[in-house]
Amino acid sequence: MKVARITLSDRAANGTYADESGPEIERVTASHFTEPLEWIRVLLPDDRAQLEAAFIRLADVEHCPLIITTGGTGPSARDITPEATRAVLEKELPGFGEVMRLHSYEKVKTAILSRATAGVRGRSLIINLPGRPRAIGECLPLIVPAIAEALDHIAGFRPGLVHEVFKAPCRP
Repeated sequence: MKVARITLSDRAANGTYADESGPEIERVTASHFTEPLEWIRVLLPDDRAQLEAAFIRLADVEHCPLIITTGGTGPSARDITPEATRAVLEKELPGFGEVMRLHSYEKVKTAILSRATAGVRGRSLIINLPGRPRAIGECLPLIVPAIAEALDHIAGFRPGLVHEVFKAPCRP
């Protein structure tokens, strides 16, 4: 499966420090899916126009079923990831961000400042993750079953999971 991961960081993009969050996305994702993953790696400064262009290229030209971002979801002026994401989405899936915030809030009360979201563009699922490797390691496993289900609906295939989650019937 082709997966794109985009790191948004002015300092990593200009070489001030190494991108640690992008490799963490790869590590965690690969540990949950049974099939080989083909990675497209993108490192960008916190620039909305560049991020929107990357989303469009990765979804519409590269045909990546899964596009995962890290960074740029906070409240500072340079944090533009949710706005760029919403600008290219056809359907927003806010539950991804809601689950990550709820889980993270139990550990770090400032997690409610995250504005991460997710959604669909064509046959691609775009998900915003936190910018810290530790938070990626805590949040990404929570949403893996929903990623597999969403890909089944929007891309027409369900990737195999190391630990399959069986659907329980909904109770009113």
